[in-house]
Amino acid sequence: MRALRDRAAYEAEERERLAPWAVASAASRGRVVPEPEHPLRTAFQRDRDRVLHSRAFRRLEYKTQVFVHHEGDHYRNRLTHTLEGAQIARTIARALRLNEDLAEAIALAHDLGHTPFGHAGERVLAKLMRGAGGFDHNRQSLRVVDLLEERYPGFRGLNLSYETREGICKHGGGFAHPVPLPDRRGQTPLEAQVADRADEIAYTNHDLDDGLRSGLVAAAQLDDVPLWRETRRATRERVGADAPEPVLRAQTIVALINRLVTDLVEATAARLEALAPRDVDGVRAAEERLVRPTPALEKGLRELKEFLYRNLYFHPAVVATTNDAERVLEELWDVYREDPARLPAQVQARFDEDGAVRAIADYVAGMTDRFALAEHRRLTHAHAP
Repeated sequence: MRALRDRAAYEAEERERLAPWAVASAASRGRVVPEPEHPLRTAFQRDRDRVLHSRAFRRLEYKTQVFVHHEGDHYRNRLTHTLEGAQIARTIARALRLNEDLAEAIALAHDLGHTPFGHAGERVLAKLMRGAGGFDHNRQSLRVVDLLEERYPGFRGLNLSYETREGICKHGGGFAHPVPLPDRRGQTPLEAQVADRADEIAYTNHDLDDGLRSGLVAAAQLDDVPLWRETRRATRERVGADAPEPVLRAQTIVALINRLVTDLVEATAARLEALAPRDVDGVRAAEERLVRPTPALEKGLRELKEFLYRNLYFHPAVVATTNDAERVLEELWDVYREDPARLPAQVQARFDEDGAVRAIADYVAGMTDRFALAEHRRLTHAHAP
């Protein structure tokens, strides 16, 4: 047995292990700037590692999921959300004989463009950028990996593979972008669809867990949500009626994730066996997305998400924090637009190439919660009479 497993060995293993509808590393459409292949890692393993070592990935630790970082050490942040989603993506991809490395790379990169203060920050920048090219976090994630990370001498960004960039792009490509965009006609490969569904399963469950832990959501409120009620009842029977409430809550979340993942895998596998696509192009030509749960679980998940919108995301305590966050970013934006000299030199240096408004949006979007708060205190104090 040979001790060394190099890239060629990985690629040979993929040919044996992966389903014909999976994306093989050796079949990647390549990078925007051609590079020599790595001797030990496949193209998608390399993408994953570049994302993990990026500054934007590290900043996710201090970006809001639901609760701002100073509200508690045990709540999820954007980084822990990303890690939980990537773990679920790997599980699904492995079960469906897809390329785990590609699914993981997409899952790890999909939120790199998220703003401080979660979706509140995104709403602010979308409003401020109306008429100036717009803003959304999927597009911003692509800007991060294509343009904003500075780690290599021969190109801006991380120069990720076509397939990883395609998975990040997610919702179309009808916007100006300095780097050629992936072709968004047809369906995305299954690995991208898996990463998208894994993200949904992850945030629905951990936001619910954090909502219950915080006390903003009461367990009794969930009795009207069938999927939760059924899963909690089955969990109570399994762990015992005398189990402490924190254990019962945690085990219900575990059971719920398992139920959603298992249903998704089994429903998708049945769909693939019926369609029998010969290759990735067969997946791209499908009339609709193939990675989706059964209608019953789709309905149950939708009801659970609707509960979260009504009772957590728009809870008065969360809305109050959201309003404060929106004010902070709007006031920061006003300071930078009125006096660009207050921006770092490297941001001002991008005005000629990217435009002042886009360069400021990139800078604000890249901030962590605590940096945005600190900058706001510093700059608004400086402007005080």
